[in-house]
Amino acid sequence: MSEIKNITSSTAFADTKPHYALLDGLRGAAALMVLWYHVFEGFAFAKGSIIETFNHGHLGVDFFFMLSGFVISYAYDDRWKNNVNRQLTTDNRQGQKSLTIWSFFKRRLIRLHPMLIMGAVIGFIAFMIQGGVQWDGTHTPIHWSIIALILTMFFIPAYHGAAYEIRGNGEMFPLNGPSWSLFFEYIGNILYALFIRRLSNKMLAALAGLTGILWVWFIAFDISGYDMIGIGWTLDYANFFGGLLRMLFPFTVGMLIARKFNKRQKTNNNRFLTFLYRNAFWISTLVLFALFSFPYIPKEGTLSVNGIYELACIIFVFPILVWLGASGTTTTTFSTKLCNFLGDISYPLYIVHYPVMYVFYAWLIKNELYTLGETWQMVVLVMAISIALAYACLKLYDEPVRKWLSKKN
Repeated sequence: MSEIKNITSSTAFADTKPHYALLDGLRGAAALMVLWYHVFEGFAFAKGSIIETFNHGHLGVDFFFMLSGFVISYAYDDRWKNNVNRQLTTDNRQGQKSLTIWSFFKRRLIRLHPMLIMGAVIGFIAFMIQGGVQWDGTHTPIHWSIIALILTMFFIPAYHGAAYEIRGNGEMFPLNGPSWSLFFEYIGNILYALFIRRLSNKMLAALAGLTGILWVWFIAFDISGYDMIGIGWTLDYANFFGGLLRMLFPFTVGMLIARKFNKRQKTNNNRFLTFLYRNAFWISTLVLFALFSFPYIPKEGTLSVNGIYELACIIFVFPILVWLGASGTTTTTFSTKLCNFLGDISYPLYIVHYPVMYVFYAWLIKNELYTLGETWQMVVLVMAISIALAYACLKLYDEPVRKWLSKKN
C-alpha cells in the first residue's frame, strides 16, 4: 500500500492534497544526482571534452518531468470547476476547493517563482564574484548584467548572441542555466490547464504516443547534434523543439501513471512485491544511480546509440520507478525523515546549485584542473555549500514567502 504524507508543508494551501512522501524523496535523490553530474560537467567543460563520468546524470531532469506530470494529475485532475464527477464531490466534502484556470496558475506561480527569483539573484552574485566576464574573458558591462537579472526574474529567456546573454555560452538563462527546465515546466503547466487536463485517458495516451514517436526520431537520429538527450537549454530551433518534446513526453506519461494508479493496491501476500514496496526508495535510488553511471556509447553511423540508451531509460525504466515509488512505503523513522528532507530541498537545491557551479567551473579553468582526484576537497566543499544554501533559502526565504502568498490567496 502506498504511503502518502499526511502532513503538508506550512506553506501549502489549506486544501492541498497530502504528498507521496517516497516520490518526494526520489525527487531529492535525483536532484543530488544532477548536482553530482554537474561536478563532472565542470571537468569536461574545463578541458573541452565530453563528460566522461556519470555522463547520463542530466536524465534527472527527465525524471523530474515525469514526476511533475504524476503530481500535477494527482493533485488537480479532479479539482476543476467544470469537472462534476463523483471524485470532485467527495473531495469537496473534505475541503478540496474546485479550481479555475487562474487559481491554478496562481498556485503554480506561488510554488515555483519565488525560488526562480532567488536563483537569479544568487546567479547575479556568482557572476560578479567571477569578475563579470564571459567564458572567453570578455568583460560584460554592469548594465547588461542588471538587465539580465531583471529579465531572469520575470522569466524572459535570452536568445543566443543577445547582449544580455552575458556568459556567451548560449544559455537561455545565463545567470542560472538550469532554469531552462522550469521554462518548459511552465509551458507544460499552461498546456495542462488549457488543454491536456481535458483529454480522456485514450486521448492522453495518444498524445504521449505521438510526442514519444517524435522524441525517438529527434534523439535517435541526433537532430540536435549533441548525441544525447541533454537539450533544451538554449533558444535555437533544435533546442526549443527538442526541449518541448523532452518535457511533453515524460509529463504526459506521468499523468497517465497517476490516472491509472490505484493507491489501495494490495500485494496479496506476494513476498517479492512486499520486498519491493518496503524498499522502494533505496531500490529506485540505486537504479537511478546505476542508469546515470552507465558509460558513454559511441555513435554508429547516423544513429545516436547513446541517445537511444537514454530514451530507453525514460520510456521503460522511469515509469516503473514512478509506479514503484508511489506504491512503496518508508519503513523506518530514518527513511521517513530522509524522504521528507530530500523532498523539501529538492527544488531549492536544483535551482540554486548551478551559480555555485559557475564559480567552481571558473576555478577549474583558471587552475587547469580536470579530475576528481585533483579537486575532491573542493568538490566536497561545493556540494556542501550547495546543499546548505538550498536549505537556508528554503527555511529563510521560500517557505516564509510562499506562506505569506498562500494566505493572500
